[in-house]
Amino acid sequence: MNEFEGAVTTRRFNDIIIYGPEDFAGMRKAGQAAAACLDLLTDLIKPGVTTAAIDALVAGYGEEHGYLSATLMYRGYRHSCCTSVNHVVCHGQPNDKPLREGDIINVDVTFVVDGWYGDSSRMYYVGEVPRKAQRLVEVTYESLMRGIAVVKPGATLGDIGAVIQEYAEGERCSVVRDFCGHGVGRSFHEAPSVLHYGQRGEGVTLKQGMIFTIEPMINLGRPHVKVLADGWTAVTRDRSLTAQFEHAVGVTETGCEIFTLSPAGLHHPPFSTDA
Repeated sequence: MNEFEGAVTTRRFNDIIIYGPEDFAGMRKAGQAAAACLDLLTDLIKPGVTTAAIDALVAGYGEEHGYLSATLMYRGYRHSCCTSVNHVVCHGQPNDKPLREGDIINVDVTFVVDGWYGDSSRMYYVGEVPRKAQRLVEVTYESLMRGIAVVKPGATLGDIGAVIQEYAEGERCSVVRDFCGHGVGRSFHEAPSVLHYGQRGEGVTLKQGMIFTIEPMINLGRPHVKVLADGWTAVTRDRSLTAQFEHAVGVTETGCEIFTLSPAGLHHPPFSTDA
């Protein structure tokens, strides 16, 4: 990777790790592991399938390939992925309740591959879904990609948040404030925190070698959320639909690399190989 010639692995800037070319190679492998697993779920997710079955597929895929699930037993979490249905914002726990026609679901997978954490999530339609749900998913995906498009050296974290917020709110949706993206690499969560709202020009200035996730959670209703008694499941307070997409990215000399792109081109439902 020519843009990294002369780079030194694992320097720090404002407590943020600056990674080098070998690190990017590790993240590329881990990111593709998560993305390939998410691709496999495309044919599984349909009415009548349980989120426990989704979790079992993720666990089995990891075991088959020798990957560790980062979520399994993380702070007591007992599943290999998170499955967030309809008004569940994030950290939904797999269970035996069947999915129903018209549901939308986010599946969040993180595999540890050779010590590197590949973290990504994607939305899926369960059968035929209402147009309002389709529109929310489309707005959320576009929010993510607009945020990624501004990532380059010299931009700021505020630039990422601002472009996501401006677009989502312009589409009459709201941005969840309670959860954010994060640095990722040889740890599941590290600096910096990546907000999905903000002001242009504010926050940490991006430098080549930074690695982090961008993972906007966008609601059809108000942005407020609450965490249920299980300590994990976050839901919209007004029970409005919510959606999320997540990519792990690394800042390069001229822009960024997305580590978690779908190998099969299954970017978002209805899963055309077009962008």
